[in-house]
Amino acid sequence: MKGFKLVLLSVIPFLFACASGDEALAEKGDWEGIGYADGVKGRTQRSYSTLNELGAANMGAYEQGYSKGVAEFCNPNFAYQMGLSGVYYEGVCEGTKDGQKFRMEWQRGWNESNQLGY
Repeated sequence: MKGFKLVLLSVIPFLFACASGDEALAEKGDWEGIGYADGVKGRTQRSYSTLNELGAANMGAYEQGYSKGVAEFCNPNFAYQMGLSGVYYEGVCEGTKDGQKFRMEWQRGWNESNQLGY
């Protein structure tokens, strides 16, 4: 349980990174970092035109980072706590190896959160 809390606490800062962080990463040309940040937050993948609003986007690097981030986000061992904490799930884990288990655990936490009035 202690390890779970430690991992959860290390992920939380990524969940709340602001848009200015995206702008700073784009200025450095870190499109993989932008993709990773989106994926680890469970956001749906951005389009090329949306990324180009930040600068000359490198879609390949973005997609590579996004895949890494989604792989971390879709860990079913943390899905229940995410749902319980009110983290909205946009369906990014569908089609992954543990996608169904993730969704079921997230839904269980989400339902419990709503019943408890969090």
